Amino acid sequence: MTSILNSVTRIATRRRVALVLAGAAVIAVLAPTVSARSQAAPVKTAEPTITGTPAQGQTLTASQGTWDNSPTTFTYEWLRCPPSGGASDGSDCASIGATSASYVVAAGDVGFRLRVKVTASNADGVGAPAVSNATAAVTAPVGPPNTVPPTISGSTVVGEALTANPGTWTGSGITFAYLWSRCDASGAACTDITSATQSTYTLVTADAGKTLRVKVTATDATGPHAVTSAQTAVVTTAPAPPATGCPTGTGPIKVADLSPPARLLVDRQQITPSPVTRSTQTIRVRFHVSACGGRTVEGALVYATPTPYQQFSATEQPTGADGWAVLTMRRLRFFPASNQQQLLVVFVRARKSGEDLLGGISTRRLVSFPVRLG
Repeated sequence: MTSILNSVTRIATRRRVALVLAGAAVIAVLAPTVSARSQAAPVKTAEPTITGTPAQGQTLTASQGTWDNSPTTFTYEWLRCPPSGGASDGSDCASIGATSASYVVAAGDVGFRLRVKVTASNADGVGAPAVSNATAAVTAPVGPPNTVPPTISGSTVVGEALTANPGTWTGSGITFAYLWSRCDASGAACTDITSATQSTYTLVTADAGKTLRVKVTATDATGPHAVTSAQTAVVTTAPAPPATGCPTGTGPIKVADLSPPARLLVDRQQITPSPVTRSTQTIRVRFHVSACGGRTVEGALVYATPTPYQQFSATEQPTGADGWAVLTMRRLRFFPASNQQQLLVVFVRARKSGEDLLGGISTRRLVSFPVRLG
Protein backbone atom coordinates (compact mmCIF):
# COMPACT_ATOMS: atom_id res chain seq x y z
CA MET A 1 0.00 0.00 0.00
CA THR A 2 2.80 2.43 0.90
CA SER A 3 4.55 1.91 -2.45
CA ILE A 4 1.32 2.68 -4.30
CA LEU A 5 0.96 6.00 -2.44
CA ASN A 6 4.60 6.98 -3.20
CA SER A 7 4.10 6.38 -6.90
CA VAL A 8 0.96 8.53 -6.97
CA THR A 9 2.83 11.34 -5.14
CA ARG A 10 5.73 11.31 -7.65
CA ILE A 11 3.34 11.46 -10.61
CA ALA A 12 1.45 14.44 -9.11
CA THR A 13 4.66 16.27 -8.37
CA ARG A 14 5.90 15.88 -11.98
CA ARG A 15 2.58 17.23 -13.30
CA ARG A 16 2.77 20.33 -11.03
CA VAL A 17 6.34 21.11 -12.22
CA ALA A 18 5.28 20.79 -15.85
CA LEU A 19 2.32 23.09 -15.28
CA VAL A 20 4.54 25.69 -13.54
CA LEU A 21 7.09 25.62 -16.37
CA ALA A 22 4.38 25.93 -19.00
CA GLY A 23 2.84 28.88 -17.18
CA ALA A 24 6.19 30.64 -17.00
CA ALA A 25 6.65 30.17 -20.73
CA VAL A 26 3.22 31.68 -21.40
CA ILE A 27 4.03 34.65 -19.16
CA ALA A 28 7.40 35.12 -20.94
CA VAL A 29 5.66 35.13 -24.32
CA LEU A 30 2.94 37.55 -23.23
CA ALA A 31 5.18 40.02 -21.32
CA PRO A 32 6.19 43.19 -23.37
CA THR A 33 9.80 43.62 -24.43
CA VAL A 34 11.67 46.20 -22.24
CA SER A 35 14.43 48.31 -23.91
CA ALA A 36 17.91 47.97 -22.48
CA ARG A 37 18.28 51.78 -22.67
CA SER A 38 16.62 53.80 -19.90
CA GLN A 39 14.67 56.91 -20.92
CA ALA A 40 16.79 59.97 -19.91
CA ALA A 41 15.54 63.35 -21.21
CA PRO A 42 17.61 66.40 -20.11
CA VAL A 43 17.16 67.59 -16.53
CA LYS A 44 18.01 71.15 -15.46
CA THR A 45 20.62 71.53 -12.72
CA ALA A 46 21.05 75.34 -12.90
CA GLU A 47 18.84 78.03 -14.42
CA PRO A 48 19.86 80.00 -17.51
CA THR A 49 21.13 83.52 -16.92
CA ILE A 50 20.87 86.82 -18.79
CA THR A 51 23.83 89.18 -19.29
CA GLY A 52 23.76 92.71 -20.65
CA THR A 53 22.17 96.02 -19.72
CA PRO A 54 18.34 95.97 -19.64
CA ALA A 55 17.87 99.24 -21.51
CA GLN A 56 16.19 100.00 -24.81
CA GLY A 57 18.50 99.33 -27.75
CA GLN A 58 20.94 97.21 -25.75
CA THR A 59 21.66 93.53 -26.49
CA LEU A 60 20.92 90.89 -23.86
CA THR A 61 22.47 87.42 -24.10
CA ALA A 62 21.09 84.20 -22.56
CA SER A 63 23.18 81.33 -21.26
CA GLN A 64 21.84 77.77 -21.64
CA GLY A 65 22.01 76.98 -17.96
CA THR A 66 23.38 73.58 -16.98
CA TRP A 67 21.72 70.23 -17.60
CA ASP A 68 22.19 66.53 -16.90
CA ASN A 69 21.80 63.79 -19.54
CA SER A 70 23.77 65.51 -22.30
CA PRO A 71 21.28 67.70 -24.18
CA THR A 72 22.01 68.13 -27.87
CA THR A 73 19.75 71.06 -28.78
CA PHE A 74 18.44 74.14 -27.02
CA THR A 75 15.54 76.46 -27.85
CA TYR A 76 14.97 79.93 -26.44
CA GLU A 77 11.87 82.00 -25.74
CA TRP A 78 12.13 85.55 -24.40
CA LEU A 79 9.41 86.67 -22.01
CA ARG A 80 8.14 90.13 -21.03
CA CYS A 81 7.15 90.06 -17.36
CA PRO A 82 5.35 92.44 -14.99
CA PRO A 83 7.36 95.10 -13.14
CA SER A 84 7.37 92.75 -10.14
CA GLY A 85 9.23 90.14 -12.18
CA GLY A 86 6.26 87.78 -12.34
CA ALA A 87 6.18 84.11 -11.43
CA SER A 88 9.49 82.27 -11.29
CA ASP A 89 8.30 79.87 -13.99
CA GLY A 90 7.28 82.75 -16.29
CA SER A 91 3.66 81.60 -16.30
CA ASP A 92 2.31 85.16 -16.03
CA CYS A 93 4.80 86.62 -18.56
CA ALA A 94 4.07 87.29 -22.25
CA SER A 95 6.12 85.75 -25.03
CA ILE A 96 7.97 88.40 -27.04
CA GLY A 97 8.39 86.14 -30.05
CA ALA A 98 12.20 86.26 -29.92
CA THR A 99 13.77 82.80 -30.16
CA SER A 100 17.55 83.27 -30.40
CA ALA A 101 20.16 83.35 -27.64
CA SER A 102 20.44 87.13 -27.88
CA TYR A 103 17.76 89.82 -27.85
CA VAL A 104 17.85 93.55 -28.60
CA VAL A 105 15.68 95.30 -26.03
CA ALA A 106 12.72 97.06 -27.68
CA ALA A 107 10.81 100.22 -26.81
CA GLY A 108 7.84 98.07 -25.73
CA ASP A 109 9.97 96.49 -23.00
CA VAL A 110 10.55 99.76 -21.13
CA GLY A 111 9.15 99.48 -17.58
CA PHE A 112 8.87 95.67 -17.73
CA ARG A 113 11.30 92.96 -16.69
CA LEU A 114 12.58 90.21 -18.96
CA ARG A 115 13.15 86.49 -18.57
CA VAL A 116 14.29 83.79 -20.96
CA LYS A 117 12.91 80.25 -21.13
CA VAL A 118 15.33 77.56 -22.29
CA THR A 119 14.23 74.10 -23.36
CA ALA A 120 16.80 71.31 -23.79
CA SER A 121 16.34 68.07 -25.69
CA ASN A 122 18.25 64.96 -26.66
CA ALA A 123 17.50 61.68 -28.42
CA ASP A 124 15.52 60.46 -25.40
CA GLY A 125 13.14 63.40 -25.22
CA VAL A 126 12.52 67.02 -24.26
CA GLY A 127 13.29 68.23 -20.79
CA ALA A 128 11.11 70.49 -18.67
CA PRO A 129 11.75 74.16 -19.60
CA ALA A 130 14.05 76.21 -17.37
CA VAL A 131 13.32 79.91 -16.78
CA SER A 132 15.92 82.51 -15.81
CA ASN A 133 15.60 85.07 -13.09
CA ALA A 134 14.08 88.37 -14.20
CA THR A 135 16.27 91.28 -15.25
CA ALA A 136 15.99 94.65 -13.60
CA ALA A 137 13.23 96.85 -14.99
CA VAL A 138 14.03 97.90 -18.57
CA THR A 139 14.91 101.60 -18.83
CA ALA A 140 14.56 104.08 -21.65
CA PRO A 141 17.78 104.75 -23.55
CA VAL A 142 20.28 107.32 -22.30
CA GLY A 143 22.66 108.13 -25.10
CA PRO A 144 22.80 106.30 -28.43
CA PRO A 145 22.59 102.48 -28.34
CA ASN A 146 25.81 100.62 -29.09
CA THR A 147 25.52 97.58 -31.37
CA VAL A 148 29.24 96.82 -31.89
CA PRO A 149 31.71 97.73 -29.10
CA PRO A 150 34.88 99.78 -29.70
CA THR A 151 38.04 98.03 -30.89
CA ILE A 152 41.77 98.83 -30.83
CA SER A 153 44.17 98.28 -33.73
CA GLY A 154 47.93 98.65 -33.98
CA SER A 155 51.14 96.96 -32.88
CA THR A 156 51.47 96.61 -29.09
CA VAL A 157 55.14 97.57 -28.98
CA VAL A 158 56.52 100.54 -27.04
CA GLY A 159 56.84 103.48 -29.41
CA GLU A 160 54.06 102.29 -31.74
CA ALA A 161 50.68 104.03 -32.07
CA LEU A 162 47.34 102.38 -31.26
CA THR A 163 44.10 103.53 -32.90
CA ALA A 164 40.61 103.30 -31.42
CA ASN A 165 37.65 102.42 -33.62
CA PRO A 166 34.52 103.80 -31.88
CA GLY A 167 32.38 100.79 -32.78
CA THR A 168 28.86 100.96 -34.18
CA TRP A 169 26.14 103.15 -32.69
CA THR A 170 22.50 103.78 -33.59
CA GLY A 171 21.22 107.32 -34.08
CA SER A 172 22.25 110.63 -35.56
CA GLY A 173 24.21 113.67 -34.44
CA ILE A 174 26.55 111.48 -32.40
CA THR A 175 29.88 112.82 -31.09
CA PHE A 176 32.63 110.68 -29.58
CA ALA A 177 35.09 111.17 -26.72
CA TYR A 178 37.95 108.83 -25.85
CA LEU A 179 39.79 107.89 -22.67
CA TRP A 180 42.59 105.30 -22.63
CA SER A 181 43.40 103.21 -19.58
CA ARG A 182 46.35 101.04 -18.58
CA CYS A 183 45.47 97.57 -17.20
CA ASP A 184 47.26 94.51 -15.91
CA ALA A 185 48.16 91.61 -18.19
CA SER A 186 44.67 90.08 -17.84
CA GLY A 187 42.89 93.36 -18.64
CA ALA A 188 41.87 94.06 -15.01
CA ALA A 189 42.96 96.68 -12.44
CA CYS A 190 42.75 99.47 -15.02
CA THR A 191 43.92 103.03 -14.37
CA ASP A 192 42.87 105.94 -16.58
CA ILE A 193 45.62 107.72 -18.52
CA THR A 194 44.13 111.16 -18.03
CA SER A 195 46.21 112.78 -20.78
CA ALA A 196 45.24 110.16 -23.40
CA THR A 197 41.95 111.50 -24.77
CA GLN A 198 42.40 111.17 -28.53
CA SER A 199 41.46 108.32 -30.86
CA THR A 200 45.17 107.43 -31.15
CA TYR A 201 47.66 106.68 -28.40
CA THR A 202 51.43 106.12 -28.64
CA LEU A 203 52.70 103.44 -26.29
CA VAL A 204 55.32 104.52 -23.72
CA THR A 205 57.76 102.65 -21.51
CA ALA A 206 55.26 102.58 -18.62
CA ASP A 207 52.94 100.45 -20.80
CA ALA A 208 55.43 97.57 -21.14
CA GLY A 209 53.99 94.40 -19.59
CA LYS A 210 50.51 95.96 -19.45
CA THR A 211 47.41 95.91 -21.64
CA LEU A 212 45.37 98.89 -22.86
CA ARG A 213 41.65 99.57 -23.07
CA VAL A 214 39.81 102.56 -24.50
CA LYS A 215 36.48 103.92 -23.26
CA VAL A 216 34.40 105.55 -25.97
CA THR A 217 31.63 107.89 -24.86
CA ALA A 218 29.02 108.54 -27.53
CA THR A 219 26.69 111.49 -26.98
CA ASP A 220 23.47 112.43 -28.77
CA ALA A 221 20.42 114.50 -27.85
CA THR A 222 19.42 111.97 -25.15
CA GLY A 223 22.75 112.09 -23.34
CA PRO A 224 26.08 110.22 -23.10
CA HIS A 225 26.63 106.47 -23.27
CA ALA A 226 30.07 104.97 -22.54
CA VAL A 227 31.32 101.56 -23.73
CA THR A 228 34.82 100.16 -23.07
CA SER A 229 36.79 98.01 -25.52
CA ALA A 230 38.36 94.66 -24.84
CA GLN A 231 41.99 94.79 -23.73
CA THR A 232 44.91 94.69 -26.16
CA ALA A 233 47.63 92.09 -26.16
CA VAL A 234 50.37 92.61 -23.58
CA VAL A 235 52.66 95.48 -24.58
CA THR A 236 56.28 94.58 -25.30
CA THR A 237 59.42 96.60 -25.84
CA ALA A 238 61.06 96.80 -29.25
CA PRO A 239 63.88 94.30 -29.72
CA ALA A 240 67.39 95.66 -29.37
CA PRO A 241 68.91 96.71 -32.68
CA PRO A 242 71.37 94.21 -34.16
CA ALA A 243 75.06 94.70 -33.42
CA THR A 244 75.69 95.77 -37.01
CA GLY A 245 72.99 98.45 -36.88
CA CYS A 246 71.39 96.80 -39.93
CA PRO A 247 67.97 95.12 -39.89
CA THR A 248 67.78 91.49 -40.89
CA GLY A 249 66.91 90.56 -44.47
CA THR A 250 68.19 91.52 -47.88
CA GLY A 251 65.67 94.02 -49.26
CA PRO A 252 65.23 97.79 -49.01
CA ILE A 253 65.60 99.45 -45.61
CA LYS A 254 63.70 102.26 -43.93
CA VAL A 255 66.15 104.76 -42.48
CA ALA A 256 64.39 104.52 -39.08
CA ASP A 257 65.52 100.87 -38.86
CA LEU A 258 69.21 101.78 -39.13
CA SER A 259 71.47 102.57 -36.20
CA PRO A 260 75.21 102.96 -35.66
CA PRO A 261 77.63 101.48 -36.50
CA ALA A 262 75.78 101.24 -39.84
CA ARG A 263 76.42 104.21 -42.13
CA LEU A 264 74.60 105.69 -45.09
CA LEU A 265 76.35 105.78 -48.45
CA VAL A 266 75.70 108.10 -51.40
CA ASP A 267 76.61 105.62 -54.12
CA ARG A 268 75.18 107.12 -57.33
CA GLN A 269 74.43 110.55 -58.75
CA GLN A 270 72.93 112.02 -61.91
CA ILE A 271 72.55 115.58 -63.21
CA THR A 272 70.36 117.22 -65.84
CA PRO A 273 71.39 119.00 -68.02
CA SER A 274 74.82 117.55 -68.57
CA PRO A 275 77.13 119.26 -69.07
CA VAL A 276 76.16 122.42 -67.18
CA THR A 277 76.59 125.47 -69.45
CA ARG A 278 76.96 129.20 -68.99
CA SER A 279 73.24 129.67 -69.75
CA THR A 280 71.96 127.00 -67.34
CA GLN A 281 69.49 128.45 -64.83
CA THR A 282 68.19 125.28 -63.15
CA ILE A 283 69.74 121.87 -62.65
CA ARG A 284 68.11 118.67 -61.44
CA VAL A 285 70.37 116.43 -59.38
CA ARG A 286 69.52 112.88 -58.22
CA PHE A 287 71.39 111.02 -55.48
CA HIS A 288 70.98 107.37 -54.53
CA VAL A 289 71.49 106.31 -50.90
CA SER A 290 72.25 102.79 -49.67
CA ALA A 291 73.53 101.03 -46.55
CA CYS A 292 74.37 97.59 -45.21
CA GLY A 293 76.09 96.27 -48.28
CA GLY A 294 74.18 98.09 -51.00
CA ARG A 295 70.59 97.84 -49.69
CA THR A 296 68.42 100.75 -50.82
CA VAL A 297 67.46 103.20 -48.05
CA GLU A 298 64.10 104.95 -47.91
CA GLY A 299 63.56 108.15 -45.93
CA ALA A 300 67.17 109.39 -45.74
CA LEU A 301 67.40 113.20 -45.89
CA VAL A 302 69.74 114.42 -48.64
CA TYR A 303 71.24 117.90 -48.87
CA ALA A 304 73.60 119.23 -51.57
CA THR A 305 75.36 122.49 -52.32
CA PRO A 306 78.11 123.42 -54.83
CA THR A 307 81.51 124.51 -53.62
CA PRO A 308 82.52 127.29 -53.79
CA TYR A 309 79.11 128.36 -52.44
CA GLN A 310 76.56 130.68 -54.00
CA GLN A 311 76.58 128.97 -57.41
CA PHE A 312 73.32 126.99 -57.06
CA SER A 313 70.94 126.44 -54.12
CA ALA A 314 68.63 123.57 -53.12
CA THR A 315 66.62 122.33 -50.13
CA GLU A 316 66.99 118.99 -48.33
CA GLN A 317 64.86 116.15 -49.76
CA PRO A 318 64.08 112.56 -48.61
CA THR A 319 64.88 109.43 -50.56
CA GLY A 320 61.91 107.51 -51.92
CA ALA A 321 61.21 103.80 -51.84
CA ASP A 322 63.75 103.37 -54.66
CA GLY A 323 66.49 105.08 -52.63
CA TRP A 324 66.69 108.17 -54.89
CA ALA A 325 66.36 111.78 -53.72
CA VAL A 326 65.70 114.50 -56.31
CA LEU A 327 66.95 118.04 -55.71
CA THR A 328 66.17 121.00 -57.93
CA MET A 329 69.02 123.55 -57.76
CA ARG A 330 68.52 127.13 -58.91
CA ARG A 331 71.33 129.31 -60.21
CA LEU A 332 72.79 132.02 -57.98
CA ARG A 333 74.92 135.02 -58.89
CA PHE A 334 78.36 133.38 -58.42
CA PHE A 335 78.05 130.79 -61.20
CA PRO A 336 80.35 130.28 -62.98
CA ALA A 337 82.96 130.49 -60.26
CA SER A 338 85.54 131.39 -62.98
CA ASN A 339 85.69 131.60 -66.73
CA GLN A 340 87.92 128.49 -66.76
CA GLN A 341 85.54 126.36 -64.66
CA GLN A 342 85.31 122.80 -65.96
CA LEU A 343 83.64 121.04 -63.04
CA LEU A 344 80.75 121.76 -60.72
CA VAL A 345 81.90 120.26 -57.40
CA VAL A 346 78.99 119.45 -55.08
CA PHE A 347 79.05 118.68 -51.36
CA VAL A 348 76.41 116.01 -50.55
CA ARG A 349 75.15 114.92 -47.14
CA ALA A 350 72.70 112.09 -46.26
CA ARG A 351 71.35 111.72 -42.74
CA LYS A 352 68.65 110.27 -40.49
CA SER A 353 66.07 112.73 -39.17
CA GLY A 354 66.64 113.67 -35.53
CA GLU A 355 70.32 112.75 -35.46
CA ASP A 356 73.25 115.12 -35.18
CA LEU A 357 74.31 116.40 -38.61
CA LEU A 358 77.82 115.03 -38.09
CA GLY A 359 76.92 111.94 -36.04
CA GLY A 360 74.76 108.84 -36.08
CA ILE A 361 74.55 107.11 -39.45
CA SER A 362 75.05 110.27 -41.53
CA THR A 363 77.51 110.44 -44.42
CA ARG A 364 79.18 113.17 -46.51
CA ARG A 365 81.04 113.22 -49.79
CA LEU A 366 82.09 115.42 -52.72
CA VAL A 367 80.93 114.65 -56.25
CA SER A 368 81.55 116.56 -59.48
CA PHE A 369 79.73 117.17 -62.74
CA PRO A 370 81.11 118.52 -66.07
CA VAL A 371 80.81 122.20 -66.94
CA ARG A 372 81.23 123.58 -70.45
CA LEU A 373 81.32 127.36 -70.63
CA GLY A 374 82.50 127.76 -74.24
